[in-house]
Amino acid sequence: MGTVDRRKQVLEAASRSFALFGYKATTMEQVAKIANVGKGTIYTFFDTKEQLFDEILRGVISEMKTIIQREVDHDKTFFDNLFRVLDSLLEFRSEHELLMKLSQEVRDFGTLQSQEAMNQVESVILTYIEKEIRHAIIQRELRECDPCIVSFLMFKMYVALTSEWNKNHEPLTKDQIKEHIRLFLEDGLAVHA
Repeated sequence: MGTVDRRKQVLEAASRSFALFGYKATTMEQVAKIANVGKGTIYTFFDTKEQLFDEILRGVISEMKTIIQREVDHDKTFFDNLFRVLDSLLEFRSEHELLMKLSQEVRDFGTLQSQEAMNQVESVILTYIEKEIRHAIIQRELRECDPCIVSFLMFKMYVALTSEWNKNHEPLTKDQIKEHIRLFLEDGLAVHA
């Protein structure tokens, strides 16, 4: 087996380990066992568990950016794009075992590396929203506002209505979520003719 294949084998095993056990409980020994390689093979490619984790996280973030690029259509309205992207990213996040495990680890243990990883994931989303808000302001689709603050509020409201709300209430449908975001944000930010 070639060097490139071994590296890929180690990354796939590490992804499985981090998804199953989280950052905190994953060890290089576990990764070696799952990859069916010696621990020394891992150190050929990665000096530390942190380095291995960062490589996997870069791949996840790259996938998220691909989703954003695929979903944005500037022939559609800002809010149509916003909902399409957030729906797709939320679906990706809920189906991606590593992100689910990291979220759980942040809640249960507050592991610093998991928190930093989730912050990077959130940053990708906030950067997209902020960029699109700036574009919508230029296009006179949204009124002047602070894109950084508004992107944060939009994202947090969306997360609150899609996940936090469900803890104590009947889950909202996608249409109900969109209706409430439109009520509070679109009507307040939209430029009215």
